[in-house]
Amino acid sequence: MEDDKDTLRILVATDCHLGYMEKDEIRRFDSFEAFEEICSLAKQKEVDFVLLGGDLFHENKPSRSTLVKTIEILRRYCLNDLPVKFQVVSDQTVNFPNRFGHVNYEDPHFNVGLPVFTIHGNHDDPAGVDNLSAIDILSACNLVNYFGKMDLGGSGVGQIAVHPVLVKKGTTTVALYGLGNIRDERLNRMFQTPHSVQWMRPESQEGLSVSDWFNILVLHQNRIKTNPKSAINEHFLPRFLDFVVWGHEHECLIDPQEVPGMGFHITQPGSSVATSLIDGEAKPKHVLLLEIKGNQYRPNKIPLMTVRPFEYAEVVLKDEADVDPNDQASVLEHLDKIVRNLIEKSSQPTASRSEAKLPLVRIKVDYSGFSTINPQRFGQKYVGKVANPQDILIFSKAAKKRQTTTGENIDESEKLRPEELNQQTIEALVAENNLKMEILPVDDLDIALHDFVSKDDKTAFYACLQRNLDETRKKLNSEAEKFKIEEEDIIVKVGECMQV
Repeated sequence: MEDDKDTLRILVATDCHLGYMEKDEIRRFDSFEAFEEICSLAKQKEVDFVLLGGDLFHENKPSRSTLVKTIEILRRYCLNDLPVKFQVVSDQTVNFPNRFGHVNYEDPHFNVGLPVFTIHGNHDDPAGVDNLSAIDILSACNLVNYFGKMDLGGSGVGQIAVHPVLVKKGTTTVALYGLGNIRDERLNRMFQTPHSVQWMRPESQEGLSVSDWFNILVLHQNRIKTNPKSAINEHFLPRFLDFVVWGHEHECLIDPQEVPGMGFHITQPGSSVATSLIDGEAKPKHVLLLEIKGNQYRPNKIPLMTVRPFEYAEVVLKDEADVDPNDQASVLEHLDKIVRNLIEKSSQPTASRSEAKLPLVRIKVDYSGFSTINPQRFGQKYVGKVANPQDILIFSKAAKKRQTTTGENIDESEKLRPEELNQQTIEALVAENNLKMEILPVDDLDIALHDFVSKDDKTAFYACLQRNLDETRKKLNSEAEKFKIEEEDIIVKVGECMQV
């Protein structure tokens, strides 16, 4: 791939979670430092563009401080006089359905030297009456190219058409498919419903056939889940793909893995900042430099140097010889020893750290047969030594497993996602009271409740009501000649419309 004029260079990252822990005095800048390093690497490596796989922001409504810092970083690295050496040859009004309808570097009022392409994740997904997200703000500022946004609406399965952004550099042609986050259960049903997800292939162009395009998909969904309905099976994806960038999963599995029988490889870059202190996040963080020439590609993983060190350990107290169930002092002494060892391990110089930072330390303690201790009190002695003294310890008991109807063992200790908890609660309430929703679907109310609580979307219920009323009116109007509306039939007919 020495011929630079035909080699497309892409820096791939995902799950930057800008603004995470912004009120924490120690960790408030971690997400921004990692994101700035990513942009700096893009400049150093002279890439053609940056590709982000969702969750650029941690909050659905990021604070003013987070927005300002993000815009400052993007302006510093993306706005310059460097030439853009590739072209977007697809219908840009379809790829970027905003008011301007074109890729940002073609705007005559801006000098964009480093284009950024991004989809949305589950944290920064569109919401509200106008279906807008924080990514739309960056797009309107001409700082990013926001693609893969699907407007589903309604409570049924729905249909989407995924149109690729067609990128051409010299003789290399890339079809870039983007699929912003859709609720996993719904997208799962869509993939299993014929014609619900349509993948639009590039039209034949002069001197180019469909097979000449290198096909990349970037998506942001659950990949591994105990409940298969709450994740996207890799085999749902089309076989014509060559490369898949999988966002949402925070564990860094950057080396492309081939999916047996499918013909494509998957890279899972993982998050650039640790947000859930679990084993997978303790692995070294990387981004991927992807070089493409013709139908061949070369992946180069690059370690992130500014990431705060994170050490993780698991302890089963009943298996430790020096711990007495009746002596809490022995438990404290044993846990203190583990914490000291982890702090010492994190302080050892490595090639992947540019400066010393207070480490994150997490110990998962199986306390079966023992009593717990106060995590906050335990962590007080480590203030100034670790970045998270308040939650070093997390206690759990040996997981109980139950069998599903398919014979699978399910870990009952696994925590449900918030939206799953909401769904169970609402469905349980409806069933408990033997009620039947006549107009508003339970699924839509569940989503509205989740957006209202988790994303501070004060218009969630209003948008839910308006959307369902609009759909009902359309269906009633389309069938107005087929039946005679009488007062006692109106509610019944509305209910039938909503169940279609």
